[in-house]
Amino acid sequence: MASNTSKTARASVRAGQGAGGALSVLGEYKYLIPLNKGKHAYVRNLTNGKTVHLRTDSDAFVEEIRALAGAGHGAKIRAELAALAAAAPGDGWDATEKRLVDAGVFEA
Repeated sequence: MASNTSKTARASVRAGQGAGGALSVLGEYKYLIPLNKGKHAYVRNLTNGKTVHLRTDSDAFVEEIRALAGAGHGAKIRAELAALAAAAPGDGWDATEKRLVDAGVFEA
């Protein structure tokens, strides 16, 4: 059966989970890869090792970010959203963050 992730990527994620958090093992990890001036993004998920292509105004995007925030990555994602909003103010990343906050994604 074919796998969507490489053997090395799966091993890195497994090693990170056993070492108290993948962020300490993998170093700097970007969760959001912006596309199409903020209308779409690749969302990289450490918990399952998959990267999905989603519209930033879709319910699927909200749920993907909610899953990551629930796994303890919410602060890092909010920091990435703020950095994207500062780097590309016309791309609507501030509105995307507001939509996620309004949906209760980052609440503990």
